[in-house]
Amino acid sequence: MNVYETKTVSQLLSGNSYPGRGVIMGKSPLGKAVIGYFIMGRSENSRNRIFEEDEKGNIYTKPFDESKVEDPSLIIYRAIAQYEDKIVVTNGDQTDTIVDGLAAGKTAREALFTREFEPDAPNFTPRISGVLTKNGTDFGYEMSILKSADAEGTGCNRFFYDYKAVEGVGHLIHTYEENGSPLPTFQGEPRRIEIPESIDDFFEELWGSLNEDNRISLYVEYFDLENDESESIMINDNETRQFNEGI
Repeated sequence: MNVYETKTVSQLLSGNSYPGRGVIMGKSPLGKAVIGYFIMGRSENSRNRIFEEDEKGNIYTKPFDESKVEDPSLIIYRAIAQYEDKIVVTNGDQTDTIVDGLAAGKTAREALFTREFEPDAPNFTPRISGVLTKNGTDFGYEMSILKSADAEGTGCNRFFYDYKAVEGVGHLIHTYEENGSPLPTFQGEPRRIEIPESIDDFFEELWGSLNEDNRISLYVEYFDLENDESESIMINDNETRQFNEGI
């Protein structure tokens, strides 16, 4: 097994009907910082979502149709936040836990030791997080997963990964290995992926790799740290379908 082998997101995600939610961090071939986050859904409640950006650059999950909201507790949250020199991306309200911890002088790891996997038995969905730290014109990033120690949810195992940013390379972590009942939790380390220089190419490949019936929303952002500029693309499948149907 070649531990340094990188694969495209298409190779990793195409054919997987339900990887769940996914966090991506990495570096483009010419040195841009890259983040990505996608959500998928099987139930009507989880499919009833869109991404929305506020004036500070935070990305939130929001209900697409307020009248259809059943249980907002695990599906509505701030997914992406910027705090000082850090960008935080997670699949739940642990985004706030990390930001609050950083503000209190803690590390993201210390903050996450106060959290566990989601209480959605029998799936016990893991909490996945990424924190990208800028350092002048360079950066590094860390990723983590908090998941159930067993099928009964009797304890939480926490795994943390610290990465040096390498040109053209990134890492992908998602909540589930594949579709199933209960949903099988992601196994092993974050997957090593190829990061192209073009945000358009990466966005199109990633969105096209997600199962068309289950994909909900995708956000990708490239940061040019030398020029202090960024470029982002966001898509919400609910809005796209509404537009195409002429509603």
